Amino acid sequence: MKTAVPCYYHLDVEVSPERVGQVSRILAAHLRYWDLETLVDPVCRGTEMLLRAIDEHATDKNTSIEMWWNGQHLITAIGDHDRALRPDHELRDCLQHLAAMSDGWGCCATETGSKVIWFSQRARAGERAPLVPAAPAPSLRAARPVPREVPVTAIADAAGIRDGVLEEAR
Repeated sequence: MKTAVPCYYHLDVEVSPERVGQVSRILAAHLRYWDLETLVDPVCRGTEMLLRAIDEHATDKNTSIEMWWNGQHLITAIGDHDRALRPDHELRDCLQHLAAMSDGWGCCATETGSKVIWFSQRARAGERAPLVPAAPAPSLRAARPVPREVPVTAIADAAGIRDGVLEEAR
């Protein structure tokens, strides 16, 4: 079962080719710690694509990575400090792949002029256990046996009735 406790993680890193794999392993470890094993692969692939694009095109390699888990969605945001790099030019292919593999994504500018690219993944149930039909609950007929038939004369004798007249009235 997925944890419903909100979680947050922040990592500042200077991007280089060897750091991309390290960052991916760090994020995977946090996702496993949060019991989000099913999200490790898509989150790490998306993060690696963005970090490689930043490494290729950005002049400022300092990057911030944040992950938020709210109990249903995991949002991963990567913010760089390069004012010259715009997402609609150099990152077009990367963003197309990101849009295809995530449940949602976006890009926004910060007050300093840099940008943040984020994507979200919805937690899906992992391997489901097959449904096994339960034994039917006993019906009312099976739970309460039908009363034995009692001859009418025995009931009348117990009530004190003879020949259709109550004996006390005689």
